[in-house]
Amino acid sequence: MKNLAKELQHPIFRIVSETAGQMGVPCYVIGGFVRDLLLRRPCKDIDIVAVGDGVELARQTAARLNLPEQAVNVFKHYGTAMFRYENMEIEFVGARKESYSPDSRNPSVTAGTLEDDQFRRDFTINALAISLSEADYGTLLDPFQGLEDLQHKIIRTPLDPEKTFSDDPLRIMRAIRFASQLNFSIDMKTLEAIHTEAHRLEIVSKERIVAELNKILLSRKPSVGFTLMDLTGVLDLVLPWVSKLKGVESINNQGHKDNFYHTMEVVDKIAIVSDNLWLCWTALLHDIGKPQTKRYQPETGWTFHQHEAVGAKMVPKIFRALKMPLNEKMDYVKKLVYLHLRPIALVEDSVTDSAVRRLLFDAGDDIDDLMLLCEADITSKNQEKVKHLLRNFEHVRQKLKIIEEKDRIRNFQPPIDGLYIMQKYGLQPCKEVGMLKNTIREAILDGVIGNNFEEAYRLLETEAAKLGLKAVQ
Repeated sequence: MKNLAKELQHPIFRIVSETAGQMGVPCYVIGGFVRDLLLRRPCKDIDIVAVGDGVELARQTAARLNLPEQAVNVFKHYGTAMFRYENMEIEFVGARKESYSPDSRNPSVTAGTLEDDQFRRDFTINALAISLSEADYGTLLDPFQGLEDLQHKIIRTPLDPEKTFSDDPLRIMRAIRFASQLNFSIDMKTLEAIHTEAHRLEIVSKERIVAELNKILLSRKPSVGFTLMDLTGVLDLVLPWVSKLKGVESINNQGHKDNFYHTMEVVDKIAIVSDNLWLCWTALLHDIGKPQTKRYQPETGWTFHQHEAVGAKMVPKIFRALKMPLNEKMDYVKKLVYLHLRPIALVEDSVTDSAVRRLLFDAGDDIDDLMLLCEADITSKNQEKVKHLLRNFEHVRQKLKIIEEKDRIRNFQPPIDGLYIMQKYGLQPCKEVGMLKNTIREAILDGVIGNNFEEAYRLLETEAAKLGLKAVQ
């Protein structure tokens, strides 16, 4: 048997071992920590299974570490306890058996053996356990050949996959997520069971599904996960808006690119350069308006006019359907979906100061993320075209930098606001105040006047006179 005692370098393992020994309770480190230890991946979560009272083991271990009693969080409903120690989150649970009813993914739980606990695990690579008992400290316990699956980069269930996924359909999303995070393949029988049991995802909360989608989006190559979702029918169920991007239509031998696979390329490119979850969501949804706006015109071929505006309007509906936060994160995604063609337009046309100034104003602090998205959006197979566009994007970046330094437009507030106008001319809120504010803002953005009080004041006096307004004494 493989012994990993030398690999268990964190002091918590010996402390848990000694505490469990004094209690006469066999215990093991199990699951994700063991998997990641063998894969040489960093992991800050340690799961400890005790064949006995896991909560009491947590309390006595914390006391041994001189942690205050309140440092131990007990979750009575789940029979677990957790505390943090030296940047690690350690969770304790008693070994258990589980049984499921068809209408819920929440199991009935009874006490069990280590083997029972390993049987309830989702995948062979997560059923690996290391003994912390003194007699066989560090021994790897691998009843389902999980080590072999790790070596061959395979995701496989310990038991019958159809029953595994029917019992807890969230495991469907977890299988796809692990394949994406680890760049593993899913065993064929397991993959077929995902397809068969995909409908069971209906009983899983949207929040749980989104949590897995987020992890897929933040994985090394998100397209692995989304392609697997498409292959198994999961995509239609959890992200029907993305699924509708699939396919190529051809008329008169004129076709358009497959917008789903284009989106996958964009998402993968963003994953390489950014770990911003909401930029990843923007990449996933940036062309979401294309199915609704697709038109064929004999003179020009396929068009998707205004897909950015349609897509931006869809973002709140998608967030609401997925029970995602309807807050500034959603506003960020909506804004970048709406603006994602603007820098491309600057590349294709002559780049004027006014156009760049307006882009800076509209994008604000998100301009750098917008530029990352737009560069990722270049997926042409014509490498010369790609190089040309990227060179032009670099020109746009230089323009952005120069104008930002010169005009301070990003997130700017006009030097004269509505309150000042009302006080100067003795006005209540009215359309004239709005007109004057708008005139000043547009003049600054067009470069007619500088972004300063003196020039704005002179323009205000000129425009106010045209409206017949006089300053109050």
